[in-house]
Amino acid sequence: MITLKNLVLRRGTKVLLDGASCTINPGEKVGLVGRNGAGKSSLFGLLNHTLHEDKGDFYVPAQWRMAQVAQDMPETDMPATQFVIEGDVTLLAAQTEVAAAEDSGDGERMAHAYMALHDAGAHDAPARAQALILGLGFRTDELEHPVNSFSGGWRMRLQLARALMCPSELLLLDEPTNHLDLDALVWLEAWLKRYEGTMLVISHDREFLDAVTDVTIHIERAQLTRYGGNYSRFEDMRAEQMALQATAYSKQQDKMAHLQKFIDRFKAKASKAKQAQSRVKALERMEKIGPVLADAEFTFEFSEPQNLPNPMLAMQDVSFGYPAAVEGGEPTLIVRNVSKSVLAGQRIGILGANGQGKSTVVKTIARDLQALAGTITEGKGLNIGYFAQQELDVLRPADTPLEHMIRLVRECTTEGRLSGQATREQDLRGFLGSFNFTGDQVKQAVGSMSGGEKARLVLCMIVWQRPNLLLLDEPTNHLDLATREALSMALNEFEGTVMLVSHDRALLRAVCDEFWLVSRGGIEPFDGDLDDYQRYLLDMAKQSREAQRQEQRDQQRSSAPVATSSAPRANDKASVVVAAPAPVSNAVDLQSLTSRSPEQRRQDALRRQQVAEKTRPMKKELEQNEKRMAVLGLEKTRLEAALSQPLNNTDIADAGRRLKAVNDETDTLEARWLELTEAIEAASA
Repeated sequence: MITLKNLVLRRGTKVLLDGASCTINPGEKVGLVGRNGAGKSSLFGLLNHTLHEDKGDFYVPAQWRMAQVAQDMPETDMPATQFVIEGDVTLLAAQTEVAAAEDSGDGERMAHAYMALHDAGAHDAPARAQALILGLGFRTDELEHPVNSFSGGWRMRLQLARALMCPSELLLLDEPTNHLDLDALVWLEAWLKRYEGTMLVISHDREFLDAVTDVTIHIERAQLTRYGGNYSRFEDMRAEQMALQATAYSKQQDKMAHLQKFIDRFKAKASKAKQAQSRVKALERMEKIGPVLADAEFTFEFSEPQNLPNPMLAMQDVSFGYPAAVEGGEPTLIVRNVSKSVLAGQRIGILGANGQGKSTVVKTIARDLQALAGTITEGKGLNIGYFAQQELDVLRPADTPLEHMIRLVRECTTEGRLSGQATREQDLRGFLGSFNFTGDQVKQAVGSMSGGEKARLVLCMIVWQRPNLLLLDEPTNHLDLATREALSMALNEFEGTVMLVSHDRALLRAVCDEFWLVSRGGIEPFDGDLDDYQRYLLDMAKQSREAQRQEQRDQQRSSAPVATSSAPRANDKASVVVAAPAPVSNAVDLQSLTSRSPEQRRQDALRRQQVAEKTRPMKKELEQNEKRMAVLGLEKTRLEAALSQPLNNTDIADAGRRLKAVNDETDTLEARWLELTEAIEAASA
């Protein structure tokens, strides 16, 4: 296990951990949470030995292999598949030993080297690597493309695949979802759920943490506090603790005031001096309860739009894509023949698998791209606030937040887009302050700021413009949980129209009333909920994998399958899961979803949601039940094998008693398993 005892960790003059203690058991999936700057990434640095403790004890089992996502951008012309394969350090070591053994001419050494190479999974390494690459959203025709041919976000996906390829007992993931679309995120969740090593993950995605973690460690005020359960359970338990602490603090303050009042009243009286002195000592001995010091919440709001045209815009036979790269060439057509209107007050979530054209549609509506065909008619007074995925890249690194705001005022004045906004420098400083840019921060170069601070600045600039149509393309990539919550609240209060592309399911659930699905070159309404969409993605991924396997079988009958059906194990490199395929009965058929009436689809979605909510706790208990029965089955086998061997009387008695206890517990679990199965079937029916 990992143990930290009375640990002190500093970065420069800042104390990140001060006398902190915590234990992480083998196989636990831990979410590491805390404010930006609390020390989460520094704790990862301690675990991977790039940092060292200043005081205290710190222990990680020496035999544990560790995997983590490299934060540097890879710069290489190596093919994508080979780049990911080289993440398997055990395989690389075996290949190196084979080469050395062959050079030595030692037959025995070569035999051992070849055996180690086989055990490292050399025979199916390309297939395992490609399964990871495809699961993270790459196309089959990109498997052999050079790493340098991909954009930064895609190269970071390859770094993630390389980390997952590495055999490990300890997996460290720092913001693994930042560069993923929702389809790749669903795949990653399925993979991590079945990873059997110990995992620590830093993430600001609430639903991702809920899905993949069973322990939460909170870093606050240089201390580590361990909570059993995922992020939502941590929030509940922390709120309960804070409420209890507030109550206890209030009661203690009342008691202390009462004692002090007695002391002040009677300390000068000879007849009461002894009692007063006794109360002084009681007050001194009392262990003081600290007040609840909750972190200040960050909030903001959108100003009321000057007007709300209805419809905001209308699209008639519009085709979306990119113009020809060279003169006379063919444009790249991605989404065709879209005829839709966007109305005032709509909250639209735009869904779609990677590469289907979500960002292209948003860019075209935002006027960054021209429609390739058809017409887009904008309502009178349309004022678009656009947050692009690459918005942080267009900020000027050398300029300050105040200079960005002053330049924005000039641009809006030139374009005639000022609508009563404050424009004086002092007013702009105050406005920046409402987004936590206070004091000298307004004159700090943007290039020296964190990703979260840059994202806040972009939001600040959008809010200042008082838009009536918000186009948000992955706005949460660099935002912490508190800022995401503030954004969610602000969007719910916003009186205009929202069109949102995001892999943050908590934000989509909280903000969006309807969904558009960009798929197969078109846009259709998607009236299921996000759980339906996840099943749809998994079903599409399953079909894609089956098609790929069939193609490989046709090309080379003797080739290894793309992925095995067993879970990825901490010490077994021959086992990789592409995704946890949805049961056939739960698969979402896009055709059936879009062929029914809107009322039928709403009713079906509501019924599925009610069934899911009703059966979720039962399914969770059923999963825990099955895991426990599997553990008991292994123990039973071990005990029976032991009893078949010669033992002394004491050992026979101990093994017999334990075997009886195992059988009794198994019987109880099997009875409960039947009850849960019948209850789930009844609820589903």
